[in-house]
Amino acid sequence: MNHGYGIEAHHAADPTPHRIPVHFVVVIDSGGSPVAMLFSAQRELIEQFDAGTEETASLVRGLLPERCADDPRWDRALQGHGADERRAADVYTLHV
Repeated sequence: MNHGYGIEAHHAADPTPHRIPVHFVVVIDSGGSPVAMLFSAQRELIEQFDAGTEETASLVRGLLPERCADDPRWDRALQGHGADERRAADVYTLHV
């Protein structure tokens, strides 16, 4: 007998996260336009978009940037950016 009264029962939710959590926001010049790059804790690129958006401002609100994008830990993640762009970049660490 069906005790769901014609409504399919809900299945157990998948406990794994749907997206990788963002740990770093890097605001860097890219060909004359600032872009916001979202990175995981392992410095893997998650997303990139125009840094002039409201989303960028809300992500970094209340956080102080570091100028550490020229650190060797960022070499692989920011390999398409020159040394000057990396030195001038703002790196925000989100408290996840």
